[in-house]
Amino acid sequence: MPRQARLDAPGVLHHVMARGIEQSSIFRDSHDMEDFIDRIARIASKKDWFIYAWALMPNHFHLLARTGRKSLSGNMRSLMSGYAGYFNRRHKRHGHLFQNRFKSIVIEEETYFLELVRYIHLNPFRANIMEDISELEHYKYTGHSAIVGNADRPWQDTDEILGRFSTKHRHAIELYQEFLAAGATQGSRHELEGGGLVRSYGGWKEVEKLKRGREKYRTDERILGTSSFVEGILEEAEKQEEKKNTHVTMDSLIRNISKDMGINK
Repeated sequence: MPRQARLDAPGVLHHVMARGIEQSSIFRDSHDMEDFIDRIARIASKKDWFIYAWALMPNHFHLLARTGRKSLSGNMRSLMSGYAGYFNRRHKRHGHLFQNRFKSIVIEEETYFLELVRYIHLNPFRANIMEDISELEHYKYTGHSAIVGNADRPWQDTDEILGRFSTKHRHAIELYQEFLAAGATQGSRHELEGGGLVRSYGGWKEVEKLKRGREKYRTDERILGTSSFVEGILEEAEKQEEKKNTHVTMDSLIRNISKDMGINK
């Protein structure tokens, strides 16, 4: 089955994930993690993307990123190929480091932005890397510590997150911490990573409602959002693809006309 094209355009919000090949570790120590963070930061400092949430796990990573001047694919190629080269040299290994290409999901912001910030930052807690959720505040390998003011990450857009809770900085942090803690017992939420109908319509409960009704709905495994959001994204993607396919340069137009008329340039 051919893989689907990425939905990629400036200003689009993505949940990005990538795993080590055969579930192998992609970070063996803190030095590896710091190198990877530096690479994310360099791309963000050029405004090629805007990072809101992130988490580094032993065999995978998550990013919540909005595309900037450069495409998501271009940024991820720079990040992953550069890091893989560093990792192989440092650990004297050869071959692929990551499993296939990265996964990216276009996000309906109003509904899922904060849910994904929480989901991504709770990854180490869900994986039992720490015993208590309070340890996240000083854990260096997610974006949570920067949001609460315990890590200096000027490239991470923390204001966008805190501004959704309160205009007063300290109060915003307190409300954010309460929001994060409220998700600690949720466990894995496969609709935030999974595919097809469940993701595109916002979870199993909503899917069951749809099955009982007679509404038409559209889904796509590359998108997390309501059916109307999915429809809008796909229509815009189709328009962009049509523009790309019908674009003809002046030089090629002249060549085609000359060929039809038997004129040699």
